[in-house]
Amino acid sequence: MSEGLQNTLRQLRLSGLARTLDLRLQEAASHQLNHQEFLELILKDELLVRNNRQIERRMKAAGFRDRKTLEDFDWRFNPSVKRSLFYDMATGDFVRKHQDYLLAGPPGVGKSHLCQAVGQQLVRLGFTVLYRSIFDVVQEFMKDDGVVHDPRLMRRYLKPDLLLIDDMGMKQLPPRSGEYLFEIIHRRYELRSTVMTSNRPIEDWGKLIGDVPTATAILDRFLHHAEIVTITGSSYRLKDKSSQTEATAKPNQQACKTALNG
Repeated sequence: MSEGLQNTLRQLRLSGLARTLDLRLQEAASHQLNHQEFLELILKDELLVRNNRQIERRMKAAGFRDRKTLEDFDWRFNPSVKRSLFYDMATGDFVRKHQDYLLAGPPGVGKSHLCQAVGQQLVRLGFTVLYRSIFDVVQEFMKDDGVVHDPRLMRRYLKPDLLLIDDMGMKQLPPRSGEYLFEIIHRRYELRSTVMTSNRPIEDWGKLIGDVPTATAILDRFLHHAEIVTITGSSYRLKDKSSQTEATAKPNQQACKTALNG
């Protein structure tokens, strides 16, 4: 590729095309591609690069804690997890219908992994997603008293096609938390989809928020079009620790037997 052509592609911001042009020129010569076939190939290269960049920008804007996929999830560890349900969620149909989900269950069973994996797949499909733990939500609004003083912050929570609120129930929330959460849920109600994860039953939300009437109002709107998915089983994180403990215990047990026999 000539320097002049490189400069032209750079000025036109066709970096995807520039990256593969030499290879495509060789391919065109060896396969005797006509002009239209060659042009189609190089334009697809450019579109692919732009699409990947756009996905990465949306991933970054979503604020995911970890990069997760459904393929990474250990479906055999907790058989109660409905694999088909989460793959169905990953098609985005529930977002198109403005439906909600509550993933409930004890810590460590995979709720955060699954909600982030679904969210990241939907980003790849072109949806806008925002991921936050409940503590992030509360801290952001408490910092600026956002419901009153910073409408941009509220818009940030209202605009995404899908809002993921993780870790509800880890501990009691600060005063006024219920007000902020209610405002978000109320204004997204029947307009956008929300997925929440909770380690505590919904009966405890009044205590967690410190305001039973507000918790009731939140649940009334959120659960109206929501499906509650209960995940049971053991903690995946504790499984790894148990395996390490067993691996350490076996050599120690063998050493004790040797010492006793000696």
